[in-house]
Amino acid sequence: MRRALVAAVLGVAAPALAGTVTGRVEVLDKGGRRLSDLSDVVVYVDGARGKPRPAVHATVTMKGKAFTPRVLVVGVGTTVDFPNEDPIFHNVFSVSGDNRFDLDLYKRPRSGSWTFLHPGLARVYCNIHPQMSAVVLVRDNPFFTKAAPDGSFTLEGVPAGRYALKAWHERGGEAEAEVVVPADGRVVGELHLDASGYKQVAHKNKFGKDYSTDEKY
Repeated sequence: MRRALVAAVLGVAAPALAGTVTGRVEVLDKGGRRLSDLSDVVVYVDGARGKPRPAVHATVTMKGKAFTPRVLVVGVGTTVDFPNEDPIFHNVFSVSGDNRFDLDLYKRPRSGSWTFLHPGLARVYCNIHPQMSAVVLVRDNPFFTKAAPDGSFTLEGVPAGRYALKAWHERGGEAEAEVVVPADGRVVGELHLDASGYKQVAHKNKFGKDYSTDEKY
């Protein structure tokens, strides 16, 4: 007790009690096949507390009437740039709750940006081209990553404790498993998602209307 008190008085930081969460995720696709490329699966630890990652800029590029990357995971406070590399107009927008935004029309070489201040899932579209869609998953702690193509993942520096380890995929939805993170060492988690019954549903434009079949840009 005296030793702990002295350390506190002198401002000496106690060693962090944190471990590593590692493992693999699988996605069952149509026809009972396993999805071969799992790089668009987001894996994160829910409920863990940690110092947020420093505010940064991330980029989602518009080219060939598509968003790249299609799936992005960022921390709260991250600014995402949306450069247009097409010679035509695009209008990036989202109507996802607190992360809703509208960047209006612009074309190459202009870029727009938005700072995501609220945790959650933001579905991003172009108001002109319905085939363009992306997802920005915003997390409120630093313990997140995208899986490698083979489904493997590693999350380091997770505070010791019992948490929900979660995986999210655009077609497979969300899966979770309980993990107990040791004070020093690693714990292995496996997550399984099912995209076999996924059915794509047409989204609306930023006004809540169906898209026009006559592209003007």
